[in-house]
Amino acid sequence: MGAGSIEAVARLTERVLSVRPLAGVLSPPVAVASAAAGPDELDTTGRLLGCVADRVGAGAFRLLGAGEAAPDVFAGVVGRRLDLSAAWLRDAAADPPEPPAVAAAAADVLARSFGAACRRAELVRPDGARLTAYAAGDPAAPAVVLASACGMPVELSEHWVRRLQRSHHVVTWESRWLFGPGVSEPEDGPASDVAAQAADLIAVMDHFGVDRAHLMGLCGGAVIALDAAVRWPGRFTSMSLWHGDFELGPVAPKTDHQRNLQALLDMARQGRAGSAAVHRVLSNSLVEQLPEDMAHLVIYPYATGELWYRYSLLNGAIMATDVRGHLPRIALPTLVVTSTDDTTAHPDGSIAVARGLDEVTLHIAPHGDHISLFRGPAELIDLALDFAQRNRP
Repeated sequence: MGAGSIEAVARLTERVLSVRPLAGVLSPPVAVASAAAGPDELDTTGRLLGCVADRVGAGAFRLLGAGEAAPDVFAGVVGRRLDLSAAWLRDAAADPPEPPAVAAAAADVLARSFGAACRRAELVRPDGARLTAYAAGDPAAPAVVLASACGMPVELSEHWVRRLQRSHHVVTWESRWLFGPGVSEPEDGPASDVAAQAADLIAVMDHFGVDRAHLMGLCGGAVIALDAAVRWPGRFTSMSLWHGDFELGPVAPKTDHQRNLQALLDMARQGRAGSAAVHRVLSNSLVEQLPEDMAHLVIYPYATGELWYRYSLLNGAIMATDVRGHLPRIALPTLVVTSTDDTTAHPDGSIAVARGLDEVTLHIAPHGDHISLFRGPAELIDLALDFAQRNRP
């Protein structure tokens, strides 16, 4: 076994880790394409994948043979992310490493992974909702609480957390009712309104011993941040709102994406039966709109009919919350960031929010689509750090 095989195992481990949230909510074994040349190569590649998946707790996979298609769009996303037909993996399968070597290579990747960089906690809220919360960085450093896009795995914010934790204590969480073992809750579920989601933010801060923090809201998380800033103003030193998905009535237009998604969410919120019908149609068209490097994360809340229904309640509440009444009640120094060419969340929404705040800095980038925000552009992270530093008490 050569060094190339070990490198291939490391690359495979990274990819398996990246699909673990999505694969974990699909029915096992998840069927993925392999392009194996024959039964022997199919078997060897499958055993290598199984060994890595066992090591990182990613569940079971089944390799598709020649001519077999993925059973649904979600398994297709997992398969494309794993990229089992890549030359680097096929070469490794031709000279397969022994299980102890696979375990050692996978352990090395795990030690450097995002999960290893975070302290993880499971919280149970008074209404029974479970939260998975994360903290990274020195607890004695200035704190940042990050409200990310609703319903998305924490890994979507990895670039932000990894950079911010160098100088800050960063805390964040995954949306209630959508994550955790079996993602099971009572039949009707805990509360799904914005007030409950803002209270989750405070619960995460309390759990990690954070008294005050800079408050960051990304996408729909900006609405949660606004609500938290109104209800608990003393808990925050400053606030930044990034490409916010805002409802402002006639004050600001919405993009086609916002209008279409809100209409689908409104239909799905009427009940599980109607939600299932929307989900079937939506699933077949969604993948075409997603960038390959993030599809496996962004598609998570759409992966099953039940997840989609719960997501419709949570994100539907966010998109329906008119934030105009929040703005006069906020006295925090606030940074509002958007770009001229965001076709997901209309930039005029962010501009209108900035106009409604007293102590505000508005930053309009000439370019930067909505998804690119989560790739953690250095200039935006530097902007966030500079603003938080300048407004530290």
